[in-house]
Amino acid sequence: MHRLPAILCSFAITLLALFVAALPARAEDEIRIQEEIWALPLPLPMFAYLVRPVGDGPFPLVIMNHGVSLIPRDRSFFPLVEFRDAAKWFAKRGYLVVAPVGSGYGAQAIDVPDRALFGPFFSKIGKCTNPNFHDAGLAVAQVDLWIIDFLAAEKRIIPKDVIVVGQSAGGWAAMALSSVNPPQVKAVIIFAAGRGGRVGGKPNNNCAPDRLVEATADFGRTSRVPMLWIYIENDTFFGPELSKRMYAAFTASGGRAEYHLMPPFGNEGHFFIGSPEAIPLWSPLVTKFLDAQK
Repeated sequence: MHRLPAILCSFAITLLALFVAALPARAEDEIRIQEEIWALPLPLPMFAYLVRPVGDGPFPLVIMNHGVSLIPRDRSFFPLVEFRDAAKWFAKRGYLVVAPVGSGYGAQAIDVPDRALFGPFFSKIGKCTNPNFHDAGLAVAQVDLWIIDFLAAEKRIIPKDVIVVGQSAGGWAAMALSSVNPPQVKAVIIFAAGRGGRVGGKPNNNCAPDRLVEATADFGRTSRVPMLWIYIENDTFFGPELSKRMYAAFTASGGRAEYHLMPPFGNEGHFFIGSPEAIPLWSPLVTKFLDAQK
């Protein structure tokens, strides 16, 4: 597993540029950025969208975790990047941003049998009668740690200046990561985080919500990384009542977080971070939060 396939070895450090030329930033931003695709030679190899300031760095790092689909066919059509506009927003503020495409998604949706909860797509929670929310989050958190170690070894990043951002299941993984308090990670930002939303495709139909709250409290017992939680009123995966219960459980058990519930956005608030129109709404909160971590 630690040995890369030949095709990935040949591209492991090669940049497959989406846009080779530097992109102009807004007038008020002097930082120019460029977008790339990397093949990451991790213990579990995967592709990643990367956007960064022009130059050699090293730069502070932002990792952006995407959500999950439990439908294999949907995973095979997963886009290369879900948060391009949000990623560019961070890059224009000096960050090297990596958005990994999870194993089992897109071109990596290979047909290999699962072993228990884990396989090429290693984010399953099991049956709602006995879901394993805890380990599913930690599995993706481990990928974040591999990415940090790889980029630090390549001297691309400032090792002690890492922000992890996640949406939906990616936010749940970021929460899980906070529970192990990696010294490189100075802050975590989650959008609409959780697991087990919209069971059977039905709005506001959650898989074992009490167990999700319990798992959130468990992460909070050891998490000491400053966190910003952003949820949206018309999120039909993790609605306001559930997200408030999760926040109360997390902070009551010792976790450090601030919670913001945004007004309804579009037809489905769960995908708030993926919309360019949402950036003016969440960016002031994120800017203030990150400024407080300096």
